[in-house]
Amino acid sequence: MSRLADTLKSRRQRLSELIDFPVVLKSGEFKSRNFPANTYPFRASSHFLYFAGLSLPNAVVRIDGDRLTLFVDDPKPSSALWHGESPTRDQLAAEIGADEAYPLSEIGRFPVEDHSALTDAIVQLRLVHDESAIAEIRKALSVTIEAHQTGMRATLKAKTEAQIRAAMESVILSHNMTCAYNSIVTVHGEVLHNEHYHHAIEPSDLILADVGAEAQSGWASDITRTWSASGKFSPTQRALYDIVLEAHDR
Repeated sequence: MSRLADTLKSRRQRLSELIDFPVVLKSGEFKSRNFPANTYPFRASSHFLYFAGLSLPNAVVRIDGDRLTLFVDDPKPSSALWHGESPTRDQLAAEIGADEAYPLSEIGRFPVEDHSALTDAIVQLRLVHDESAIAEIRKALSVTIEAHQTGMRATLKAKTEAQIRAAMESVILSHNMTCAYNSIVTVHGEVLHNEHYHHAIEPSDLILADVGAEAQSGWASDITRTWSASGKFSPTQRALYDIVLEAHDR
């Protein structure tokens, strides 16, 4: 059994200690931007990712005790032409350690009940991260740190916020990760969620960057840092920075 399959089995066993009924979790579907073939990037439900391990669109898992059943359709023959070869249902089932695998249409054979206790149980389970989750968070954190360091270096030659953002996000993409949320890279830190990147950068500016990487497993990092556009804080900037830093450390 693979390391992923072992991790998922351990999570199912821990869940079975909190509830005594079967659980059905859906991954979600592609969402179209403007027409069906042009979709937004897919991200599976976090609870699905936690127990299924893979970001599979249009998929369902059923957990009954420590048993896992996967419901997903095999790739269409035409899919290879447009998207390349994709794993089959049986291959996916083997990767995640599923005991059984069926086409998505078969989910109707298994009745679903809405248990209010389910959400509380999953939240309780996920409040304490296992070793696999911690390792994935550290991977995302390492890439995020690299992105912020790259952004700081890029600031010295950047003319706009967009150029700093591009430098930071290129690091995330180079590690085959995605941004965990819309990046904030701004000279207007007084605006809490400023997602505009056209402002010119002056040597007297402070750059606020809230940028984080998300691994393919769905685990992410979220870091906000502030630095001087000139590379050196003015006395006023240093005083403000130290006040915020002290509040953070407390």
